[in-house]
Amino acid sequence: MSAPTAPTAPTALTALTKDGLLLPVPDDDGAPFWSYAAAGELRVQACAGCGTRRFPPRPCCPRCQSFDTEWQRMSGRGRIWSYVIAHPPLLPGYAKTAPYDVLVVELADDPAIRLVGNLVAAPDAPLGSVPAARLRIGAPVKAVFPVLGEGENRVTVVRWMLERP
Repeated sequence: MSAPTAPTAPTALTALTKDGLLLPVPDDDGAPFWSYAAAGELRVQACAGCGTRRFPPRPCCPRCQSFDTEWQRMSGRGRIWSYVIAHPPLLPGYAKTAPYDVLVVELADDPAIRLVGNLVAAPDAPLGSVPAARLRIGAPVKAVFPVLGEGENRVTVVRWMLERP
């Protein structure tokens, strides 16, 4: 029996930019989130029965167990709830841009909804484009929607900018 070999290209479960950064791979429940992001909208899944919003998306409401869903548009505004500054050693693509921030953002429309992302100086700015000294818990942020990847691996992600640069 031969030893397994490491994959040399992204698989159905992973996708990478040309710089080696990981891209999200939408599943059936989350596909609408990514479609709305591509249109420049931040939407979250909500129960069509009881109205409970939920993130990450999933097939069943945790409150009433309904499978009926809708996607509610959010303002795209929030506040930094938590953050960390990532330093090497990391995956090679990330080591080139380190140090960079990873945020947890609490949405202004529903503080129970928190999204993970990065703070950037402009919609198409690279990771690490905002100095770490500018990060503050509670700082107001707004969503931006840069496009990453190419071809069939092209995806619009949600990143964040300070409301007061």
